[in-house]
Amino acid sequence: MMSTPDIIDTLAGIKPGSALDAIRARRLQARDNAQKSYLSLFEPIDAGDVSLLERAAVAAFVTGLHGESPVATFYREKLAASAGGAALLEAVEAEIARGKTSGPYGSFPSGPLSVENTAGLIYRVSAASKSVLGTRLVAALEHAHLLVFRPRDAASTDMKALLAAGWSNTGIVTFSQLVAFLSFQVRVVSGLRSLAAANA
Repeated sequence: MMSTPDIIDTLAGIKPGSALDAIRARRLQARDNAQKSYLSLFEPIDAGDVSLLERAAVAAFVTGLHGESPVATFYREKLAASAGGAALLEAVEAEIARGKTSGPYGSFPSGPLSVENTAGLIYRVSAASKSVLGTRLVAALEHAHLLVFRPRDAASTDMKALLAAGWSNTGIVTFSQLVAFLSFQVRVVSGLRSLAAANA
């Protein structure tokens, strides 16, 4: 059975034997752990409480919010290739366009950091997309947007909204790990591609 190519190397365009390959090889444990995270989140032996389709849809949305990139293209294509994904793709792309903003923003608890409070978009899925996405994905996209742009505003009521939409506690943990990993992956790939361009 063939192993899955290293996803960050693939998305960053890193060739074996290149200078960037050597740089990544110096942090072999970090490289291996990032790949294991990808596999556990997107190619799990048992998808459990979060279907592969839901994972692909959230990934396409989150990476799309970060802007056009090889990472966003990869997950958009992953969603399109997933069983039932093509039917969701148009709605997800419409929601990316509606949800694009800059951040992070939100409010800190009252205190010295309050001077950094910044107002911004409170994202909600459009009525047109709700019937296509379904209750679980509507709640997931709204929560993902919160985690990407307004993490300081996250509260127990937001978790209750996910539970009310049919997400289990285990599913919420997996979902949160997925959003965090995607944000990390987008930044790492962007940094590596910038290094490659600088060295060219």
